[in-house]
Amino acid sequence: MTSPKITPLYEDVTFHGPLSEERAARLIRSLMPLDDAHVLDLGCGWAEFLLRTLEAAPTATGTGVDRNATDIARAQANADARGLSGRVSLQVADVAEWQAARPADVVIVNGASHVWGGDPLQHTVNALTEARKLLAPRGRLLFGECFWEREPTEAQLAAMPVPRDQLGSLADLVDLAHSHGYRMLAAEQASLDEWDVFENGHGLAWERWLRDNPDSEHAAEIRETADSARNRRLRGWRGTMGLAYLTLLAP
Repeated sequence: MTSPKITPLYEDVTFHGPLSEERAARLIRSLMPLDDAHVLDLGCGWAEFLLRTLEAAPTATGTGVDRNATDIARAQANADARGLSGRVSLQVADVAEWQAARPADVVIVNGASHVWGGDPLQHTVNALTEARKLLAPRGRLLFGECFWEREPTEAQLAAMPVPRDQLGSLADLVDLAHSHGYRMLAAEQASLDEWDVFENGHGLAWERWLRDNPDSEHAAEIRETADSARNRRLRGWRGTMGLAYLTLLAP
């Protein structure tokens, strides 16, 4: 059975992750100066953060890569509408197979360390390693990655598809970045409110579809998907798994 098309998430949230307007602006400032810089966003979704970065840095250029064609089409429409299409290239591609045309002054991997594939226990290491290869000397990595805000219980681990050893503490995450040659310039984390706004956007998309398609042959499948997502969130990681935003320098 082919799954139906679901209302895009960007109709209900601004960014492709738990990120407020205020935090986004602050993270962009942490990447400055960006005069004549090239910014690369991997797993960019609909590239809202990348587009805002370019708006804040009028001489910068950018590349966004994501395998979701619907998201990239939305990103391109937004770039066109905001007069940014001449400074940004938005590409549908598998990041693990994609080749960069030039070194980047800034690489963004925001909640997307999985884009290189492989063993989930290696996702963070893969992202830190591969991003470093793409950075110009003295380049910066904006790294959004999960960590255990508090130790998960066995019941929570059973409710969510995240192995205990996949994540460590925030301090462990920063130490791992340093062990791969980075230096931390700034660190902060998504708030519970930011998580809730983002996850509510996911849930609303599913529930809207169920409301509008009550007699669809796919209704049971979509309801199961929505219920599973809610269970993972409320019985699993909510309040336990955090998301760090690290601004890292690659000397």
